[in-house]
Amino acid sequence: MDINPKNILMIKGHSAGIGDILRSSAAWRALKDRFPNAKLNLLFLSNNPGYPSEKLIAKHHLLDSFYVIDKHYFNSVKLFLKALKKSDEVIKKVNPDFIIDFEPYGLESTIVSMIGRFKYGIKTLGINEVFPRGLLYTFFSDSVRAFKKKYGIDILNYTDRDFVVLDKLEIKRGNIQIEIKETPEAKKFREKIKKELGLDDNVLIVNIGCGTPDALPKRPDLKIYEEIVYYAYSKYGLIPVLIGADFERQVNQQFIEMYLKKHNHPIFDIAGQTDILESVGAINLGKIVVSSDSGPYHIAVALRKPTLALFNFNNQEHFHHNEWTVCRVVKPNPNIQQLKEDIDYLYSVDSFKSHANF
Repeated sequence: MDINPKNILMIKGHSAGIGDILRSSAAWRALKDRFPNAKLNLLFLSNNPGYPSEKLIAKHHLLDSFYVIDKHYFNSVKLFLKALKKSDEVIKKVNPDFIIDFEPYGLESTIVSMIGRFKYGIKTLGINEVFPRGLLYTFFSDSVRAFKKKYGIDILNYTDRDFVVLDKLEIKRGNIQIEIKETPEAKKFREKIKKELGLDDNVLIVNIGCGTPDALPKRPDLKIYEEIVYYAYSKYGLIPVLIGADFERQVNQQFIEMYLKKHNHPIFDIAGQTDILESVGAINLGKIVVSSDSGPYHIAVALRKPTLALFNFNNQEHFHHNEWTVCRVVKPNPNIQQLKEDIDYLYSVDSFKSHANF
C-alpha cells in the first residue's frame, strides 16, 4: 500500500475498561513510528458511555483527539439515524485522510468507515473477518484466524489484536509495548501524597482490586498479598501503599486488619482518594507494583513500572510480556517462593530504560 496519511481516524468498539482501551496504545505507537507526522484521532464506540476510562484516554499523549459514541445507537431502529449523524459529525470535525477500523467483528465500526469512504471519499482500512466484509473498505487485511496462522500464534494477546488490521500496512508489533505518561494532575497528586505520608522512593503499590461483583472471581486470596507485602518490606524496606476505587476501601481495610495482627510496620490505604487521572500518579509512586488482573495492572505496565500481576485464571491473552512485568497464576496452588523470587527480580529492574521509544 502506497499511503502517507497525515490525519488518521481510528475506530474501536470494545469494552470501556481501562486496560481494554490502554492496550491499544501499542498500535498507536506503531502508527506514530511509521507515520511520525500523522495526527492520531480515536473514535470509541462504547457500550458504557461516560465510563471513567474516557477521561484518562482523552489525555493520552499519543492521541490528538478522542470521541465517544454510544454503541447502542447503532442497534436501535429509533436511534440509528442518530448514530449516523454523530458518526458524520466526528468525521467532519476530524477531517481524516485515512480511516482504520480495528474491529474484526460487528457492523458498527464498519458503518462509520463506510460513511467516510462513500460520502467523503476517504480511504479506509478494515479486516475481512468474514467475506465479503473486506469489500466495504478501500483496503482490507486478512481475518484474525489467517493472521494467527500466518505468524504461528496459538493465543492472540489482546494487545496483538490491533496488529491484525495493521498487517496490511506491513506494521509489526515487534517489541512495542503499551504506554502512558503522567498528566500534570497525576504528577501533582503523586507529589502531594508522597509528602503527606512521608514516603521516599521505596514504595510497594498494592492493588487488590476486582471490587465489582463480576470481577470478584479474579481477586487473589488476601493471604498471598500478605506473603508478598511482608517479604518486600522485610527484605527491601518497601512501604506498602494500597490503592483502589472508593468501593474497594472495605477489602483494603480488611486486608490491613488481617495484616497488622501478624506484622508491625507502616502500611497505608489511599483507596478512593484519586480520580482516574490521579490514579496514574499513585501507581507511578511505586518502585514495584503488585496487582490483580484489573485496570491498575495495565496502567503500571504502561508506565514501565516493575509489575507483578496475580491471576486466578490462566488468561494468557491478558498477559504482558516484557522485562518489567511478571504474570503469575496463583490459583489453586500459589508458589510463594516463586513470588518472592519475582519480587527479587523486579527490585533489580530499571523500568524506565526498558523501551527506546518511551
